[in-house]
Amino acid sequence: MSNKPVLYYAPRSPPCRAVMLTAAALSVDLDLRLVNVKAGEHMTPEFLKLNPQHTIPVLDDNGTIVTDSHVICSYLADKYAGENESLYPKDLTLRRLVDARLFYDCGHLFPRLRFIVEPIIYFGVSEVPEDRVTYMQKAYDGLEHCLATTPYLAGSELTIGDLCSVTTVSTAAAFAPIDADKYPKLTQWLERLQALPYYKEANQEGLEMLVNLVKGLLAERQQQNNS
Repeated sequence: MSNKPVLYYAPRSPPCRAVMLTAAALSVDLDLRLVNVKAGEHMTPEFLKLNPQHTIPVLDDNGTIVTDSHVICSYLADKYAGENESLYPKDLTLRRLVDARLFYDCGHLFPRLRFIVEPIIYFGVSEVPEDRVTYMQKAYDGLEHCLATTPYLAGSELTIGDLCSVTTVSTAAAFAPIDADKYPKLTQWLERLQALPYYKEANQEGLEMLVNLVKGLLAERQQQNNS
């Protein structure tokens, strides 16, 4: 039996990709277990024992079950970072900044992205309402201000606040473009994260899967509406 932490995931999911980025930053090798949400695998009795809220990702670290991507990322950093605390500092003053960025992602960024993509994937919507695009773009303003004087969202070092936020922002940008003139710091930050050696495998590949799915569904439905 593998001693690797097991991650139940779907590559298209931004929260799952955040965990994969964090694990890669920590050089933690995960045992990846694909969950087919469309087929209802997240609703099986076996999965509900792991996570009664039936969401992914879920981490099983040799019997320690951790749910919610932000909690998983903080858990991995706490357990596997060793002496390098930069990803999730133990200093409370620094940590509360990282926590604030995590909460901004789960409270503002990711819900706005879900409002764009989920109606298309699950409810047959054939277009993205302009107000949802604008609503997503308004959230970029908060990130721009966080980056006013530092290269990363919580200061001078890369943290899990960046890794969680970038999966959402990079996906959202495909539907709610980032105006480089209006948000130059955010544009530079995204380029900085994209240059990480593990970014392509941990985030970009799954991002493209999700974007291609959503844009493909939109094109298909718009063609049907025009025929």
